[in-house]
Parts: sequence; C-alpha cells; structure tokens
Amino acid sequence: MDTLNPNWFLRARLKTRQLLLLIALDEQRNIHRAAEALHMTQPAASKQLKDLEEMLDVRLFERLPRGMEPTIYGETMIRHARMALTSLSLAHDDVLALKSGLGGQVEVGSIMTPGITLLPQAIARVKQHAPLLRIGVRLEPSHVLLEQLEQGTLDFMIGRIVERDNGSGLIYEELTEEPSCVVARASHPLHAAQDLQLKDLASQPWILPPQGSVLRNRCDMMFRRAGLEPPANVVDTTALLLVAALLQQTDAVHVMPAAVAQHYVATGVLGILPIALPWKMDAFGIIRHHDHLLSPGANLLLQAVRAAAKEIYSP
Repeated sequence: MDTLNPNWFLRARLKTRQLLLLIALDEQRNIHRAAEALHMTQPAASKQLKDLEEMLDVRLFERLPRGMEPTIYGETMIRHARMALTSLSLAHDDVLALKSGLGGQVEVGSIMTPGITLLPQAIARVKQHAPLLRIGVRLEPSHVLLEQLEQGTLDFMIGRIVERDNGSGLIYEELTEEPSCVVARASHPLHAAQDLQLKDLASQPWILPPQGSVLRNRCDMMFRRAGLEPPANVVDTTALLLVAALLQQTDAVHVMPAAVAQHYVATGVLGILPIALPWKMDAFGIIRHHDHLLSPGANLLLQAVRAAAKEIYSP
C-alpha cells in the first residue's frame, strides 16, 4: 500500500459520522445495530464504511456469519477515532468553560499510593492559583488507567507501565519506588512482639489482593522463599474501605504500600508491624501519551505533580 499523505483525512473528506460509526461497530459488532444506534439506514452505514476502507486500502472489519470483527487495521482506527472524538469533546468543554470565566477541565488518573499522598498535595497547589480549574481524578490500577490514557479520556496518569504493555507511544517519567509494609489494627498483639519473623505471620489471618495480582504473587513468593507456605486464612479484596474495616474489627493483617500505611497510622486507625519486607513494588511515575497535547490547565497540574514529587520523594 502506498504511504498515506499525513493529511489524508482532508483529501478523503473524513466525516465525524464515520468515526462514530467505527466506535458503534466496535460496540455492536453488527452493521444493522450500529446504524440504528446512530439513527442511520443500514445502506448509508455500509457505504460510509466502504468509502473509508477504500481510502485506506485495507479491510477494517471481517464480515462474519453472525456479525463483524475488527481487523488489526480496524482496531487501530477505532482507537484513534475514540481519541479524536474525546479530544473534540474536551475542546468544546474548554471553550465553554473559558467563555463562562472558568479554567477548563483536567482529567488525571492515579494508582493508590500517589493518589493518597502525592496528588492531593499537587491539587492543593493548583487550586491556590486556579481555583476554578475543574479537576477530575480516577483512582484505578495501572492497566485500567493505561487503557483510558490510550482512549484519550485522561490527560496523564501516575502509575506503572505494566508488563503486557511495551510503552509504545508513551512518555514515562519515573518518580519513586514503592516500599511495602505489614499493618494491623493499632491494638493488635503482634505490635509488641520481639523479633517478629515471617513464620509468626504465616498462620495469621490475612487480607490480600486477589490471586494473579502483582502484590499477591510477591507476597506468596516471600513466604515460599523463606521455606513457608503462603497464608491459607485469607480474604481476597482490594477494596480499601473494606480492608480498613476488617482490620479494625479482626486480628487480620494486611500488606500495603508504606506511604498509604502512614496515612492510616497518622489517624490512629492502624499500626505498622515491626518487620521489614524483603521486596518493594515496582517504581511508578508520570505517564503521558506522546500524541496528546496538554491543555494549559493540564500542564499546570503536571508541573504541580512534579514539584510535589520532588519535595516528597527526594532524599
């Protein structure tokens, strides 16, 4: 196939309707249902898809007996269609916000530790200078945030490049490693233990992330390397409010990032048990999409995150 002109969409007179059709087809996997969702006739939808495929000289969807499946080319176009439409929507919101005297909208995602420690400090800084800037925050695991970043629904995120993602098209700025610790309720008898060892914890009731998670795997391997069986009395959950409630009402122990634990220690809810864990979570950092142009408000928050990180994480 010949190389497309960088502005091929101008020559092709690419329509917003075609971008919407790509997304509808991805969601419905059926041309008839996709056309109905967009209030189009099926022939009109088929023609728009055919025109787009002819311009790109690739097949975007495989026509199957019971529906349609995007090809690798289709998946690429769908991803960029979502990003383009999201960007246009945000542009409209920013214009309306500026017209009404506000500061626009910023969407940021974060994993738990920086979401509790770093991000609040950065947001507080920004609000001092731009009190009317609207800031949306999503706290999710890194793999969820990376998907949202790829779809263009986040300006940037604070998290990790997960193993299944090669980081292509992403800009990563490492901030710090994430040490972990074992916590229990403030009145737990193990706080008074002398020379606390892993063998003393193996028989305790535990609250841990589900099987298959990075933190659970590392916790299990910690016991196995010490010649111990991983804890058998376990509640599997990542719901922080449930974890905190269970810890206060039972003798269970839990492993969590040290920075998050300090937050609960300061409130008197939990205490950190006197044992050092032989591992850390992978480092996390600021992650941006190379092709995403940050708004002035997003840039302001990004700079505040960098400044707060320098204060918190510098030795």
